[in-house]
Amino acid sequence: MENQIVTAVFGGLWGVLANFWWLPFVLLFLAFLKSPLFKGWFGEKAVQARLGGLDETVYRPFHDLIIPSRGTTTQIDHIYVSRFGIFVVETKNYSGWIFGSEKQARWTQVIYKKKQSFQNPLRQNYAHIKALAALLALPENSFHSVVVFFGRM
Repeated sequence: MENQIVTAVFGGLWGVLANFWWLPFVLLFLAFLKSPLFKGWFGEKAVQARLGGLDETVYRPFHDLIIPSRGTTTQIDHIYVSRFGIFVVETKNYSGWIFGSEKQARWTQVIYKKKQSFQNPLRQNYAHIKALAALLALPENSFHSVVVFFGRM
């Protein structure tokens, strides 16, 4: 008799759960969409698409480059080479309020009451320019630093 009750309860529960076998996959996918990895990639692709309207006879684009830098490597989101100079673009896909100054090593993102610190993108892009200048043997004044924030307020 006990076995029949247990089977009836858990058998019915298993029948319900079997109809929702896809739910863990959907939850994992939604978690991935919220991850910094995906948000960074998406922001870079959105900026790339937006800048894709530039005249390619004037601006030659290069995306997602990894170059040597002081014994390691650094990743550059976008570079646009033109007769006006070399534009080095750093993309940040952040929402909320962003606080920081040119001289601060770290900036702060505030969403509601949650604060998160991140590397100053101006300094990050300056390191990219120094690495490119060394790699290409060009003066630093050939480069223009551009930081693009992509996200919701």
